[in-house]
Amino acid sequence: MVSMKLFDSERRVIEAAERLATALGSDPNHTVAAAAMDTAGRIHEAVNVYHFTGGPCAELVVLGAAAAAGAGPLVTIAAAGDQGRGLVPPCGRCRQALLDLHPDIFVAVPTDDGPALRPIRKLLPDTYFFPDADARRIVRFNKRYYEAIATARKTSTIRYDDQIAPGPAIFLFEDDEAHRTLNGTVTGVEHHRLDRLTAAHARLDDSTSIDQLRKGLQSHYPGLPSDAEVDIVRFTVEAPDVVQ
Repeated sequence: MVSMKLFDSERRVIEAAERLATALGSDPNHTVAAAAMDTAGRIHEAVNVYHFTGGPCAELVVLGAAAAAGAGPLVTIAAAGDQGRGLVPPCGRCRQALLDLHPDIFVAVPTDDGPALRPIRKLLPDTYFFPDADARRIVRFNKRYYEAIATARKTSTIRYDDQIAPGPAIFLFEDDEAHRTLNGTVTGVEHHRLDRLTAAHARLDDSTSIDQLRKGLQSHYPGLPSDAEVDIVRFTVEAPDVVQ
């Protein structure tokens, strides 16, 4: 699995978890710290509660702490162990809860090359989805597209291996210092093979030619096969006076 580049905001979440873990001391009842960031850029922190009856992991406690603060959807989460253990990946129960309650969250995990961020669905493939979770969805964009999307000059995007579903969503602009978001709706998702995209598809993505579009996608998704299935995602945004 290819490691994802870390943005400064994501590093701050990891640092917050590790800093809190360092402060835990030697209390055997609290051995893991977690930090999670919401769409407004706020970082919420919590620790686990160890108990023989199955006390909650730090990841679950931080979900509750964030909810109590009115956080809404969470975009990044990290957990770290005490006694200098560093980042720890979530257990199976936490992975299932994260997938159901925050299906678009990125999770920090340790790798041989250092910390990496994974979409939660990559940590729990082919899993059961809780049908009544009613989670608010997030669609991520490069921050350079904010103005174009806010003014409805850009109304589509082409994605690979990114499970975006029709319906209301928060449009999140990654690594944006102002943590700007837009409320929008995904109106449709069409599936196409990369090698069968046309000039019309290139114009949808603001590319000047189909070759430029393919090169752009292959640059964004290293190793993208020429016959890969990609999605053309169409969307709308709410009026500017409700832009967050």
